[in-house]
Amino acid sequence: MSKNEKLNKFKNVFIDYLFLIIGNALSAFAITAILRPNNLITGGITGISILLDNVLNIPYTVYYYALTILILVLALVILGRKKVGKMIVVSIIFPPILILFENLNFELIQNDMFLAAIFYGIIGGAGYGLIVSRGFSFAGTDAISRILHNKFFPFIGVSQIMLFVDVVIISTSIIKYDTNTALYAIVTMFVFVRTLETVLYGFSSKKVKLEIISDMDDDIEEFIMNTIGRGISKYNIIGGYSNQKKTKVVSICTPRESLLIRNFVSDLDEHAFMAVMPVTSVWGSGLGFDPLKEIE
Repeated sequence: MSKNEKLNKFKNVFIDYLFLIIGNALSAFAITAILRPNNLITGGITGISILLDNVLNIPYTVYYYALTILILVLALVILGRKKVGKMIVVSIIFPPILILFENLNFELIQNDMFLAAIFYGIIGGAGYGLIVSRGFSFAGTDAISRILHNKFFPFIGVSQIMLFVDVVIISTSIIKYDTNTALYAIVTMFVFVRTLETVLYGFSSKKVKLEIISDMDDDIEEFIMNTIGRGISKYNIIGGYSNQKKTKVVSICTPRESLLIRNFVSDLDEHAFMAVMPVTSVWGSGLGFDPLKEIE
């Protein structure tokens, strides 16, 4: 490896962990300074931990640690070692930062659930966006959904399971809180996801187009069609540099689904080429697409 290659690698690693630390700090701040003081709820293991805290009166950070370890063990057994590598990094870094911010006892917004729902979604979504933009992942709803898909529901797409898990957590909050809290949680989730997508793809994109070139195209095709639940197109191409014949896999999906696909491809083939392009609208048959008949 040349000196320039080593320098570029060091820069990439430095940027990865800089984004990771900033993203974790924003996420922890959003939880401790906005979500908790206003008795809001959210999805994922954060939401589960806060619910258990309010029911059993044991600090939610304890539940967060325990659930994270449990999910990592299950992911290691069911999904394999490659799938949990970057989850472990986040799971090691985030809990201490969360405990640090919890001990600071700083409250940004008080007694205004609407503002709290909006700003938690913005700050938390931005933090999560910075983390996943560098290929890292929480051992949260994403991991739970992939475990459920692999073990119990292979006929349901991962993104649909993710939505179902978050809806169940928020619906359960009605038992401890009230209907208003659950409705505010829906607002929080909407703003969170939109902020995440904006951090990753800008303001205009609701869908993205993926173009993937890899020697493992059959495995990628199977994952997109059967695990994510999206369609694909395949093209025979010739590399201009290598002059080798390869297959390009093309799919249109949501930004959140593209992250799952990217993580899968990076674990499968580190030499793959993957291009992501924002798509303004899609017309035709398919999950989440606008049907052509409505615009005739």
